[in-house]
Amino acid sequence: MVDKQELSARLGQRLAELRSLKGFTQERLAYDAELNRAYVGYIERGERNPSVVTMAKIALALKVELHELFRL
Repeated sequence: MVDKQELSARLGQRLAELRSLKGFTQERLAYDAELNRAYVGYIERGERNPSVVTMAKIALALKVELHELFRL
């Protein structure tokens, strides 16, 4: 069975990696994805479990396919 905390942590690491590769700050990503900057930080630290809709907004802001966020 998948450990939820480990999965959230890995998803957050992947998001931070892609955000950094694109040259985005958390503030820029949050603005472009229409999210709160603190929420982006929570996701990156594995403290929140975002919905698929939220992840789609993030993928759109980063200009990547949604599945790229889940390449853990």
